[in-house]
Amino acid sequence: MPPSPIPFSRRLRWDQGRNLLAAELADRQARGLATIDLTSSNPTRVGLDYPEAELAELLRGSAGADYPPHPLGLPAAREALAGFLSRPGDPVAPEDLVLTASTSEAYSFLFKLLGDPGDEVLAAAPAYPLLDELAPLDGLALRHFRLEPGRRFGLDPGEITRALAAAARTRLLVLVHPANPTGTYLSRAEQDAVVGLCAAHRLPWIGDEVFADYPLGAPDGQAGCAGAAAAREETLAFSLGGLSKGTGLPGWKLGWIRAGGPTAERHRAVAALERVADAYLSVATPVQRALGGVLALAPRIRAAILQRLRRNLAALEMALAGEPAIDLIRPEGGWSAVLRVPRLLADEELVLGVLRRQGVLVHPGYFFDFATDGYLVLSLLPEPDVFAEGVRRLAAHLGELMTAGGTAPG
Repeated sequence: MPPSPIPFSRRLRWDQGRNLLAAELADRQARGLATIDLTSSNPTRVGLDYPEAELAELLRGSAGADYPPHPLGLPAAREALAGFLSRPGDPVAPEDLVLTASTSEAYSFLFKLLGDPGDEVLAAAPAYPLLDELAPLDGLALRHFRLEPGRRFGLDPGEITRALAAAARTRLLVLVHPANPTGTYLSRAEQDAVVGLCAAHRLPWIGDEVFADYPLGAPDGQAGCAGAAAAREETLAFSLGGLSKGTGLPGWKLGWIRAGGPTAERHRAVAALERVADAYLSVATPVQRALGGVLALAPRIRAAILQRLRRNLAALEMALAGEPAIDLIRPEGGWSAVLRVPRLLADEELVLGVLRRQGVLVHPGYFFDFATDGYLVLSLLPEPDVFAEGVRRLAAHLGELMTAGGTAPG
């Protein structure tokens, strides 16, 4: 008999099979069938116009053999980032910044700093399932509290209070601002309540703000939104960001942590993070040297992405105008849109039908841990003509399905 396989750790389920949607998509690709992908979230692959020549020149001017390691990031890079992040009434100090190779690595550094194996991280659901992987990889358990569907998935501080009362090992709270995929910004009043809870429980918290600069509503609609988590001084907090979303450059592999809170605690946390970062030294030196120039290009790239998001959101609203039973949960910000549809079929069966009959790929709600069936998630990034055709087909399919009372149209 062959020897049994060498066991892996129990941090994740390593032998998960491919889900039905992934298998169907692979089969379509093997048969050469075209698919309109309404899940694409890579801004570099959706026909956006990037300043390629300027980006290439920045890298050429930053390349070289000299390597001056600095665990927190090169001082000049942190100076440039501090200027970029500073806002009226919220100046950012370079000494409060830690550069990382990604936002995922930023999470991992903070998990290592704040939790011991078996401790818990508390986060909202529904949500993009990144923390479902990251927390257990660092030996932590992920627990959720629910966002309120009746309030278009706004935050209820009472849910956090109840979750904290039910667990003794919660060491960290994570909030995404705006939420992904629902696109709801944290209000100032909600943030005040969160800060009060965290201060009372001596609980650090993270504000994942990678989508914060992509508002999709009217400018005056942002007036009541909360600012950066790290701008608060009452309790230890961290704001996360990165080039992937903030400048639409996922391949440049640079993220950051901004520490906030009481001065002594903030400085102690950064000193400890320096030790964590020193064990990895993962941020490429050429990218750090080029950071000031990249950030100077950021407003141009961001404006192009925001224009795309708003154009596609308008196309989605138009496509759904004749389908009153389909509820667009209009996002306040971010790169996604959520549709609430009648629960005639399980979400997986629904999206498989859309893919097989219309050639359109969308996310089922369960990918994001929605509590029930009846939710679909779309990216707002695809090329406008492709997106408009995709949502037209999707709306038609859903309309026919509702007319047939749940029987998939042929």
